[in-house]
Amino acid sequence: MNKKTTILLPVIIGMAVAIGILIGNMLNRNAAPTFNNFGFAQPNKISTILDLIDKGYVDSVNTGNIVEQTIPEILKNLDPHTSYIPARDMGEVQEEMSGNFSGIGVQFSVQEDTVRVIEVISGGPSSKVGVLPGDRIVSVNDSVIAGVKVHNNTVMSLLRGEKNSKVRIGVMRKGYDGELEFEITRGDIPLYSVDVSYMIDDETGFIKVSRFANTTYREFVEGMLKLQNSGAKKVIVDLRSNPGGSLVGVLQMVDEFLEKGEPILYTEGLNQPRKTYNASAKAAFADIGVYVMIDEFSASASEIFAGAMQDNDRGLVIGRRSFGKGLVQEQIPLMDGSALRLTVARFYTPSGRCIQSSYEEGNDEYYNHIYERFHNMEQLVADSIHFADSLRYETKGGRVVYGGGGIMPDFFVPVDTTGNSEYYGLISRKGLIYSFAYAYADSHRDELTELTSADEIENYLNKNKALNDFIAYADEKGVKKDAKGLNTSREIINTQLKAYIARNIIGEEGFYPIIKQIDKTLLRAIEVSQQNLMVENVVATDSVVSIN
Repeated sequence: MNKKTTILLPVIIGMAVAIGILIGNMLNRNAAPTFNNFGFAQPNKISTILDLIDKGYVDSVNTGNIVEQTIPEILKNLDPHTSYIPARDMGEVQEEMSGNFSGIGVQFSVQEDTVRVIEVISGGPSSKVGVLPGDRIVSVNDSVIAGVKVHNNTVMSLLRGEKNSKVRIGVMRKGYDGELEFEITRGDIPLYSVDVSYMIDDETGFIKVSRFANTTYREFVEGMLKLQNSGAKKVIVDLRSNPGGSLVGVLQMVDEFLEKGEPILYTEGLNQPRKTYNASAKAAFADIGVYVMIDEFSASASEIFAGAMQDNDRGLVIGRRSFGKGLVQEQIPLMDGSALRLTVARFYTPSGRCIQSSYEEGNDEYYNHIYERFHNMEQLVADSIHFADSLRYETKGGRVVYGGGGIMPDFFVPVDTTGNSEYYGLISRKGLIYSFAYAYADSHRDELTELTSADEIENYLNKNKALNDFIAYADEKGVKKDAKGLNTSREIINTQLKAYIARNIIGEEGFYPIIKQIDKTLLRAIEVSQQNLMVENVVATDSVVSIN
């Protein structure tokens, strides 16, 4: 750089700055400033930034989309269960909680690019026009859904719609040439919470609750009264894989088992004063022995039920440690039809346990802790589970229980790994048991529909050697017969085949009594109930009773 350039450079820079200021002043005199005193009255930085973008950004921006994408990111800094529900999803959420939706009233399965009708709801819209189990739905209105790799969600969105609206479906039916067409008026279709209730033996009832919604309490009471009228003196309540739901529903259910004044749970949060829920005076089932089954996927309301039974020494809990969701959400509607589910409190079991699992390491780690349990072999060995003394509590009768991450059962039953083989793994991954069960039920429907109970269907399948037909079917689908693997897995394969075929014919009343034969947790619960083991017979201890 020469001397002349050195002298002129500061002068040039100074002139450029001066010209810039001059131009800016000229612009300011001819137009209002974009950000004059703007944003300082906004309630927070986020509102300020959004308004600045809306009024001053160089290009056109849809700030509404920015908000929709930003809200979930904000909520990630809270607990794992605070969530945002966009307006477009509110209808489905409300259907889940109300216990019904508007549709055509069929249960279907997509297999080999074909939508197959598994069950037609009695009295529903489809049954009124003559749709039958076994029908193949090939078109909905003008949309072809056969042979196009259609997905379950797509089919549901086509079949569901506003109540009293009409939909046309094209159906292929065995024994008929060509396509049948039905025009169906959509109606309210119930979403059931109680899958089944039936008597296991002369005095033991079984009731399976798959979720908690606004209709769960009514369904549960109906199921319990059915069992009670059949002579049930004890009941096994199956809450395995039940993710929870309505708090009101589970409080009402527990209330039917406890004496007046006994605690069910209490809730408390920074901005929510402690609220205690005690039993009223219903106790319709106070004289029935209770055995509750849970597993690692039982959460929320399921844990409230199990915890209340355990802490009040009202019933025994059997299975594996539950998920550990002890947070209470309140759903707050927003102006555009969306909603915020905000965690407002923690719930505590009667002994004072908070069973919420830790989420201090982030939401991803929180949801992955189930897999960490498998890694630590918790599902196989009860002794792999360790609790700090600070989490120790006592039940009403002095039995030791622990908080800090789920409900620990009184009787631990490990995951059943017997019957596993490479052969069974191959047919399971290909979904061959399920697809064969449908095909078999479809091709033998005339004979099977004459049968009315699980026992009758099972006897028919045993007599006709359905397992041999399946082995040949699996071979056709690319899984060659493996004598060693079949010897190891014969019982589990044969039992599943019969259970799924029975489900395709008479529903859950056929499925559950058959699948019971290989359900180790249920078999253990039955064993405990038959030994008349009640809470008073279980010695207070620091560890659960386990079975291997």
